[in-house]
Parts: sequence; structure tokens; C-alpha cells
Amino acid sequence: MSTVQQPDPRDRPARLTVGVVGAGRVGPALAASLQLAGHRPVAVSGVSDASRRRAATMLPEVPLVTPAEVMARADLVLLTVPDDALPGLVEGLAETGAVRPGQLLVHTSGRYGARVLDPALRAGALPLALHPAMTFTGTAVDVQRLAGCSFGVTAPDQLRLAAEALVIEMGGEPEWIAEQNRPLYHAALALGANHLVTLVAQSLELLRAAGVEAPDRMLGPLLGAALDNALRSGDAALTGPVARGDAGTVAVHVSELRRHAPQTVDGYLAMARATADRALASGLLKPELAEDLLGVLAKGTDGAEGDVR
Repeated sequence: MSTVQQPDPRDRPARLTVGVVGAGRVGPALAASLQLAGHRPVAVSGVSDASRRRAATMLPEVPLVTPAEVMARADLVLLTVPDDALPGLVEGLAETGAVRPGQLLVHTSGRYGARVLDPALRAGALPLALHPAMTFTGTAVDVQRLAGCSFGVTAPDQLRLAAEALVIEMGGEPEWIAEQNRPLYHAALALGANHLVTLVAQSLELLRAAGVEAPDRMLGPLLGAALDNALRSGDAALTGPVARGDAGTVAVHVSELRRHAPQTVDGYLAMARATADRALASGLLKPELAEDLLGVLAKGTDGAEGDVR
């Protein structure tokens, strides 16, 4: 049974026409989710062939038009463009008179809060920042994954209920993020999710190099358990040679990585140092074992071979 709390009907947005500016992986999925909630997608814009195909698949029969036409047709406009493109897009839409008073303007950037929409606010728009804390594939599976997904919500106080209601209608869980905390919030998500992909991809490559025929099958249960333990227990879930202070094992790791996959050494050392610091602070790593371990990591940073025992 879903744990998502349903909004009070008095706080629910009226049935809205929905437009999407930027048919990347996020916009069409959110529009499709809003459609399931009773809203009506009416226009989408996309530049690349991939974005146009994605829009046609996710939002069939919704016309592909220019951003200005999206603005003209929709009560609620999703601005789902890359972070760096967002300020210029908002300024351009406001300067050309595309923004209509009373129009809900929603961006999905994790980096920005509502203030990036100030040019549109001055033109009479209602600004909302709704960032889904999820990775998107650009396929219909994303709509299903929105169920229970946390959204970082930032909006003027008078629009807070409307913003949270829209998130709940998409099946998400609203999490209020203060304007000044948006960059830190986004950095935290990038550190956890984006870097995780890099770490897993490197691990898969190394296992293949070691002769493992099905590295995904090997890693799946291990990483699933590690993630679950970390979410439940934090630093208490730390295991492995760094947390144990096995300096000799870490030295062998560094030596092997330098020989077979030198591009992974810097990342291994950086994460090992961070793990050692956290293990020390939490009492998992004994101080008397930390000295040898940190020495190995320092030698690895200098490009020297570790003291293999």
C-alpha cells in the first residue's frame, strides 16, 4: 500500500493544461505522470532528434512546438533544461513576453531554487522549483519510479501548498528545501548517485579484467546489501580492509590497480582516505592501525608502490 499522503482536495491544483520546454529525460516523464493525475499535456518543445522521439513516445499526440508556443498553450509549464541553460531561458521567455500572469512555471533543476525564476515572477508567473531526486532513463519506467520518489521543493510561502500538492499528484514525496540550501542539497545527491554510477562501472570493469564472467550478478547482492546497511546504519555499516586497518591488503590493491587500471588509482585512494577518516571518527578503525594504513595511502598518492606484506 502506498505511504504517500494524499492532499486535501482544497489544496489540489485545478485540472491544468501542461507544457514541457526541453524534452530531455525528465520533462516527458513528469508530464506523463501529471496526465495520469488528470492534467492535460498540450504542448512540448524539443531540439534534438532524440528529444523529439522521446516526446512522441512518452506523450503521443501532444504536438511538438516552439518554446513560445508551449508558453502560450499551457497553464503549467515544466522547464526541464540543463542547469546552466535555465537562467538564460527564463530571462529570454520573460523578455519576449512569453510569460503570462498567473501561469505556473516549474523548473526541475536541483541546483536552483525559486529565485532563478524571478524574471518570470516579475512578469506575473507563479514560480515553483520541483526537483525529483531520481535518475531518469527517458522511458515509461520513469513514470512508475516516481511513486514514492522524494522531490526537493522550493517556492514562495504562498505557493508551498500548491507545489507540494503537485508533487503528491505525481506520486512523489515533497521535501522542503530552503532557497539557500539548494546547492548543498544538489551536491549531496550528486555525490551519492552520480559518483555511485562511476564507482560501480569501474568495479564491473575490474571484475571482468579479473576473469569474472557475470560481474553484475556478483555485485548486485553485495551492493544492494551495502546500500541497505548504509541507509540504515550510516558509518556503522563500514566494512572492508580500510575500516579494519588492513594496510597490507590496501597496499596490494593500490599496486594491482596501478598495474591493471591506473585510471582508477586516484579515485580508490581518495575514497580510501575518506573511509579511513570516517572509520577513525566512529571508532571502527583503531588508531594504532591507522598510522600504517595512512602511510600506505600517502605512498600511493606519491605514485610509489605500497609496502606489500
